[in-house]
Amino acid sequence: MESKRQQKYAKLIQKELGDIFQKDAKHLVGKAMITITHVLVSPDLGFAKVYLSFLLTDPDATYKLINQHKKEIRHQLAKRIGKSVRIIPEIAFFPDDSASYAQHMDKVISDLNIPEAPEEEDEDSED
Repeated sequence: MESKRQQKYAKLIQKELGDIFQKDAKHLVGKAMITITHVLVSPDLGFAKVYLSFLLTDPDATYKLINQHKKEIRHQLAKRIGKSVRIIPEIAFFPDDSASYAQHMDKVISDLNIPEAPEEEDEDSED
């Protein structure tokens, strides 16, 4: 269970990283849309797990590119939140596959062959 402080810190990081990917890191991601779906922060606030979702791009290539430029992204984050926090956390990016999992489950459910239920007869009319 995350403390209130961890949750507040995670929301701040999520908001600022979203702005960084939208505005400052356009040279890295091009026209790709990157969404920060979730951020988990360690209890000492020194480490953050950032889960990313990708649209309009190859997820694997973009994920590798972001990991190569992790230091630059952390520096941009430090410029934005450095005056309001003590520690700029180390960042680890992870691909969020919940959207692809949801699509897979939707396909599995739609492909199910479920027979129609037999109609029930009224038992009340026999009284």
